[in-house]
Amino acid sequence: MQISPLLKLTLVFTLCVILMGAYTRLSDAGLGCPDWPGCYGMIKVPTQAHELTQAQLTFPELTVESDKAWLEMIHRYIAGTLGLLVMWILFLCLKTSNAPKNLPLLISGLVLFQAALGMWTVTMKLMPIVVMSHLLGGFTIISLVLLLYLRTKPLTIIGGDPQAKKLATFSLLCLSVLVLQIILGGWTSANYAALACTALPICEGNWYQNLDIINAFSPWQGEHSSFEFGVLEYPARMTIHVAHRIWAIVTAIMLATLAYRLMKSARSSTLRQSAWILLILVGLQIGLGLSNVIFHLPLGIAAAHNAGAALLLLSLVFINYALWRKA
Repeated sequence: MQISPLLKLTLVFTLCVILMGAYTRLSDAGLGCPDWPGCYGMIKVPTQAHELTQAQLTFPELTVESDKAWLEMIHRYIAGTLGLLVMWILFLCLKTSNAPKNLPLLISGLVLFQAALGMWTVTMKLMPIVVMSHLLGGFTIISLVLLLYLRTKPLTIIGGDPQAKKLATFSLLCLSVLVLQIILGGWTSANYAALACTALPICEGNWYQNLDIINAFSPWQGEHSSFEFGVLEYPARMTIHVAHRIWAIVTAIMLATLAYRLMKSARSSTLRQSAWILLILVGLQIGLGLSNVIFHLPLGIAAAHNAGAALLLLSLVFINYALWRKA
């Protein structure tokens, strides 16, 4: 089998894992199974009477919530399939003489580390720094899979485009800005701060008088039996939410500026099309973010907001690759 079609499939699977992870987290199903990699000591969710009895004996302090447990296990099944796909890609790259070697090795290592983060997410009871790292791991993997795809498939970009080349540094800066916004979004979600502000454009009341930056961004939040539903006080959660909103404005302006400059200066039709896609994604992501506030974080819109972040990241990875390597 050729590597490029398999990489396309892996990109789709990685996006599915990210979406399912977001849906599981937003459904408060992150601890739907109290153990790892199984569920209540089984490879599937206990549903039969004897299975439920065994689960109750093994975890007497818990009650099996089948709907949440299935969400968690489906996420693990999809993630496991993704791991097999990545190992298959590694095998094909290693046996193909002209295929990249270091990048698939890095992706494989990250997938193994991502599995460990998935385990720690459960065993450390949704500790925010672990949950956020798990989220960032998924975004990192999908970005690297796209890079590997671009390296294995010729990319047609008009050469000698000096105006576009001047945008390479600015494009990299935009990518850094977006990554920081994704980190802030992950930290907001991991600390259950998405509903800390329900007014626009920043937050309700005299929010600036209640900022608690130290507690908001401290990776260590003390010893707790569980971090489910968050352990921070309101001022810290509000600070996290406000930071995410303010940086969202900065990110939108930066990405829209990049798209506009590419449309005006790039002679390559591929880069201009990428600029239009980037601009559309920015608009959609703004709309989804506003909808989360207005409609109080509906599950579908919140999950789509995660997908929008992943697509924005892929768009910027592609633009940076084109500008730095091909234009």
